[in-house]
Amino acid sequence: MSDFEAVITRGMTPTAEVRRERAVLVGVDRPGTAWPLASSLAELERLVDTAGADVVASTTQKLEAPNPRTFVGTGKAEEVAELAHAHAADLVVFDDELTPSQQANLEKVVGRDVKVIDRTALILDIFALHATSKEGRLQVRLAQNQYLLPRLRGMWAHLASNRMGGGVGSRFGEGESQLEVDRRMVRKRITSIKRELKHLSEVRAVQRESRYESGMFKVALAGYTNAGKSSLLNRLTKADVIAYDKLFATLDSTTRKFELPEGREITITDTVGFIQKLPTTLVEAFKSTLDEITGADLVLHVVDASSEEYQGQIDAVDAILGQIGAQDLQRILVFNKCDLLDQEHQHALETRHAQARFVSAETGEGIAGLIEHIARVASAHDDHLSVLLPYHRGDLVSLAHERCHILSETHEEQGTKITMLASPSFSGLFAPFVCEE
Repeated sequence: MSDFEAVITRGMTPTAEVRRERAVLVGVDRPGTAWPLASSLAELERLVDTAGADVVASTTQKLEAPNPRTFVGTGKAEEVAELAHAHAADLVVFDDELTPSQQANLEKVVGRDVKVIDRTALILDIFALHATSKEGRLQVRLAQNQYLLPRLRGMWAHLASNRMGGGVGSRFGEGESQLEVDRRMVRKRITSIKRELKHLSEVRAVQRESRYESGMFKVALAGYTNAGKSSLLNRLTKADVIAYDKLFATLDSTTRKFELPEGREITITDTVGFIQKLPTTLVEAFKSTLDEITGADLVLHVVDASSEEYQGQIDAVDAILGQIGAQDLQRILVFNKCDLLDQEHQHALETRHAQARFVSAETGEGIAGLIEHIARVASAHDDHLSVLLPYHRGDLVSLAHERCHILSETHEEQGTKITMLASPSFSGLFAPFVCEE
């Protein structure tokens, strides 16, 4: 197994006993890129730190288009090699995805003692470190193997020289090359993981379907990584979801019940964070998790208000929501971490995004207003009903309190009279008991 494959398969393992690796960053400034190169490299540095390495140097190059052989120019590739050796670096990290041939050529230039990886490999490594559930680990392994398959190379080429010479009889028993065996093993692994994920996806779908059939209003939190989605879920539902100031601190979706002020219960689901240049393999691998977003009635798009690149982050999230077919869902833009803004900065944001909500999951600022907004959206399509429920139908009374917005309630001789706002999915249950107000 090559050094590169070891990093993809096992990760960098940032433990107290292991020396933190030293990394050199390489960025390319190309026309038409959405993010300034400096901001993209700053984010790459955070990713490297999250993966357990220290950045010791960085270099950039301005190009119209990537070099087909080495991504950067030949001279820059040699400069990267010199930089890595001068700083005793263990790895070189490119800010863009490399093709298998580009990576192979760069490894020859830099030397086999230094790993060459790209942003995609780095993100996969971080996901591998943070995946905790069985489904999360399988999703990461699937993305890793799909990424690794085209990058397998003939690492046993020396065996070819030991074979018999050409001619009749020399091909007897030669069989498959080691590279073919490796590729077949990785393909079998991909098929096996997909099979396991399909089973877990079916289980998740059953759980999700039961929530849908309950008629409960569903809210999903989506947003850029480290925007504070988990902290917001904790603030709203008093949950205990892990919320660290790190990129991709949580990967597994978490659903919690939440009671609106009028008594109606809804569900709020925290999902995996997004990032610019998110590998397509990860979007595909995490499809069952991301279905939590596509199945929601309302998406809270959480944004880090304190980030200088907040607009670029909004655009990156919008692009991924488009990839998973969630672009048409009703959305509320929620600017979090407003406690880190000065008054002038917040006022400018409020002017620019008049329909957005501004909150702080840390201090609780703006949370009450956000809850009221969610309640209004949840009730927007409700039917106004007055029903007289017989006393032996206590199940419907309980359902009204849990799933509907109670406007008034009185106890009369024939039963409990309730005036309420009920979602269309429940109106049929109460229809036989509708009465005059």
